[in-house]
Amino acid sequence: MAKFNLFSEESNKSPLARFWKKFKTNHPALVGLWLFIALVLLAVSAPLLAPYGVNQQHSDALLLPPSWHDAGDVRFLLGTDDLGRDVLSRLMNGATYTFGLSVVAALITTVIGVLVGTFAGISRGIRSSFLNHLLDITLSIPSLLLAIIIIAILGPGLMNTVWAIILALLPQFIHSVRNLIVEELSKDYITAFKLDGASNWHILARGIFPNIYEHIVVIFTMALSTAILDISALGFLKLGAQPPTTEWGAILAENLGLIYLAPWTVGLPGVLLFLAVLSTNLVGDGLRQVLKERKAD
Repeated sequence: MAKFNLFSEESNKSPLARFWKKFKTNHPALVGLWLFIALVLLAVSAPLLAPYGVNQQHSDALLLPPSWHDAGDVRFLLGTDDLGRDVLSRLMNGATYTFGLSVVAALITTVIGVLVGTFAGISRGIRSSFLNHLLDITLSIPSLLLAIIIIAILGPGLMNTVWAIILALLPQFIHSVRNLIVEELSKDYITAFKLDGASNWHILARGIFPNIYEHIVVIFTMALSTAILDISALGFLKLGAQPPTTEWGAILAENLGLIYLAPWTVGLPGVLLFLAVLSTNLVGDGLRQVLKERKAD
């Protein structure tokens, strides 16, 4: 009887509660989630928490190493650059550009990708064939190269970079959502919906989306990881954010000549980029693992 009660209690939990119970057993994914949340909070609150202005110069503190170094200064926890600007303040502010704008780009991509991918999945005939061929052509081009082509048309700049990333990520997102829709449409429960006279909207809202929203979250994490790398790469190539903007890739490019003289000005933004991509990948891997276990069950 006790076993039956436990089983009943487990079955009465919401899908989200069961999902979280499985997800939190994956410790690397859980660490990635907390790191991801910390980066989101940093991106939102950086202008309020930064100890100095991002372009505030301290002429008496040029190229100071981090404070734990013998030559460091406690006023500048992560040191200063060649213009006497506080590295910590610039990196905190850069989270808003690199990580924050990547999240915005991935969210916009998700909304557009779900809408267009759904349309592509339920379309038939010439429209479906045209969309499939268009997706095949665009998917043959790497996202970064596609973003560079778009930047060449729009011109360099931070906002143009965001739009370029969105347009570069869309083909893969649309393709993934379309495949999910097509896979669901072939299942027996969809046939039952159609036999009951359900409309396409009812089938999508009540049947398909409740079964694929977790997959869409996984695709979102993959898109976010790619967006972070592409925005930083464009900034590093001086095609995206322009100095003195504190985007992490632009900071790397700006301080590249100081790599031997002041390695912290290059290493620290590189570490933050690594952590941002690592956190999204860990969360994405954790989500994929939970989905695999649910399919096995």
